[in-house]
Amino acid sequence: MYRLLRQIVIILALVSAVGPAQASGLESRPGWRVISTGFAFGDLVRRVKDAVRDEKMLLVTQASASDGAKGQGIVIPGNRIMGVYRNDYARRMLKASVAAGIEAPIRYYVTENPDGTATLSWKTPSHVFAPYMEEGGAELKALATELDSVFEAIAAKAVGN
Repeated sequence: MYRLLRQIVIILALVSAVGPAQASGLESRPGWRVISTGFAFGDLVRRVKDAVRDEKMLLVTQASASDGAKGQGIVIPGNRIMGVYRNDYARRMLKASVAAGIEAPIRYYVTENPDGTATLSWKTPSHVFAPYMEEGGAELKALATELDSVFEAIAAKAVGN
């Protein structure tokens, strides 16, 4: 499992390297929640971490193209992917659908906007798990619905004042 998570983090870092230049182009799309905030990038990252902890979830992965670029002496807009999950949810998910395990952890995406503010976005758990619903049945649907509420609560705390 550790090797798989490590590979996911590396892939996310590579994929996200394209996104920062277009951070201002984030928009609502099917299955996504996108919330523009007045917070600076670093402040929003901290607030998401605090909200994850407050909701008794775990930050299990992080990837940042901007941190990687900074290490190479290149400055790009702030960009951080934050994988959030918890083992009891993982066990329930796997009981319903082993294939759905590829989708965990579910990610938040914090991006820095040209004006210095930051945007919080994520794919809703119901959207993420939709391809596995036939296989996962009522158990996976219930889990996804529960996680939708958890992810909304985390976001509300993170972007609230």
